[in-house]
Amino acid sequence: MMWQDLVFTCGSIFSLFVLLPTLRDSMAHVPLGTSLPSAAIGLIYGTTFFTMGMPFSGMGALVTGLMWSAIAALRSPRPFGSAEGVGRQTGVAPQNAD
Repeated sequence: MMWQDLVFTCGSIFSLFVLLPTLRDSMAHVPLGTSLPSAAIGLIYGTTFFTMGMPFSGMGALVTGLMWSAIAALRSPRPFGSAEGVGRQTGVAPQNAD
């Protein structure tokens, strides 16, 4: 394993740990303008790393791209396949227990 492969793999693993709470939080809203480009970059980088002979970096970047894809599908303000305003209260201020 090249040392560069190890460095990029560690970065991908760190990204996965950082993104996991966003994916698990049902109240999280991540704009598609953020999640879709990040997913595309992860998938492109993963493919590039594989072609450069860095399989661990490639796998890490692909999984990170898939994580961003899941965030785009599940945590965008208007998830794919849902009608506008159905199932989510958008634009509603949080209610206090006062």
